[in-house]
Amino acid sequence: MRTLCSSTLIGEFCIIGFAGLVAMKDPDLSTSTVWLVSGVAMALCVLLCGMVTRPGGVALGWALQLALIASGVFVPTMYFMGAVFAALWWASVHFGKKVDEAKARFAAQAESSSTTPDAV
Repeated sequence: MRTLCSSTLIGEFCIIGFAGLVAMKDPDLSTSTVWLVSGVAMALCVLLCGMVTRPGGVALGWALQLALIASGVFVPTMYFMGAVFAALWWASVHFGKKVDEAKARFAAQAESSSTTPDAV
């Protein structure tokens, strides 16, 4: 799960940076505010890469997805991009758990076959 979720989060890191560049063009938003919010969100993406498998990591990821969608208020394209990344986050979590379960099952099979003496 860690690999799939981390890949999604790094993609979001880039998208948030680009959205910050677009939001800078809005005369109603100050540049410092845009980069403070974007920087915190980008840092959260990187930190979540290491926290995905810990308790609450996936929930924080969902909170980030909701914030990404909500950022569409300032950059309308982010409604779409946020929805795309929310779908990717769901797929990363869902299929990542399945991959982890399969790895554990194969490791258990390999362990049981290596401890069983071969009959000659």
